[in-house]
Amino acid sequence: MPVSSTEQKENPDRASGVLYQVRQLWDSIRMTLFVVGSALIVFTCFCNSITWYFQRFWGASGDFWQNRWQWVWEQFHGDAFAMGVWGTTLVGTVSFWIFNALLMILDYFSWPKVLLKYKIQEDKNMPVDGQKMMKAVLWVMFNQTVIGIPFIYISYLMMLWRGCDFGPVLPSFHCLLFHISLCILVEEVFFYYGHRLFHTPMLYKRIHKMHHEWTAPIGITALYAHPVEHVLCNLLPPVLGPIFLGSHIAAAWIWFALALISTTVSHSGYHLPLLPSPEAHDFHHAKFVNNFGVLGVLDHLHGTDTMFLASKEYQRHFILLGLTPLSQQFPADPKKVKEAQAGSCKVE
Repeated sequence: MPVSSTEQKENPDRASGVLYQVRQLWDSIRMTLFVVGSALIVFTCFCNSITWYFQRFWGASGDFWQNRWQWVWEQFHGDAFAMGVWGTTLVGTVSFWIFNALLMILDYFSWPKVLLKYKIQEDKNMPVDGQKMMKAVLWVMFNQTVIGIPFIYISYLMMLWRGCDFGPVLPSFHCLLFHISLCILVEEVFFYYGHRLFHTPMLYKRIHKMHHEWTAPIGITALYAHPVEHVLCNLLPPVLGPIFLGSHIAAAWIWFALALISTTVSHSGYHLPLLPSPEAHDFHHAKFVNNFGVLGVLDHLHGTDTMFLASKEYQRHFILLGLTPLSQQFPADPKKVKEAQAGSCKVE
């Protein structure tokens, strides 16, 4: 609050205190700008270097990637409908089930045993119940076909209306990177608020509770959800980015595959080396609260990660670069485990 000249004469101590706070605030702002500015410069240079190498990879061996896409495009005879509907369905189905087939072998047969030490909730689904898994498989197949294909058709019409490119020429690497980056942000916004909405008592009991039958998730439960939730949380957030941006269909396919693999990792129940950390979403399934988003940005902004930030799981929330399981590097305190189990909020 500004200090008038009269106040300075009548109350010099208060005036000097306010001026000191103003100077301190200004010094803090300048220091913050310096640190953030320096970090941005370094980060930009790093990204430019990485982008340069990937750009060379994208254009390596002459027109290698362009020739591969030309071949794919010719298999669909350049038909936008075939690519937009059946091509998208094929990309999503293959991306989801190849990775999940490996995880299902691990979950059901507990093989290879060397990977079992990376289990996050070590006392759950070891091995997984076969009937429960089959129920999830059948429901996921229903969502992918009966619900998914009509949604993909409507999405194709929206992409056609938006002017998305179904042509034989690939976008540049910079364009691809830009579109995928924005798709990630769009998904974060729509998934966070949609997911959080489904945690309101009325919608949770009627719709979202089905997904939370798995307090210790496995990979296929990424798409194990009520059809309404599947449309609004699993299908809509990823597809909005390519529609808004008018993306090339090849860029959209790459993004859809990445999104499906990412959500599978988040639900896998294993913190495997070199893969993104699933700790945040696994914590969400275990506690039913916190971590409603994908990136964690909106969770931090809205304060819906406070319980997670105080947990042992948060200390493990990074990409594992070695072979030693994080449960061994950051072992849980037995007393805190009991307190957390007793105090966890579960919406029934």
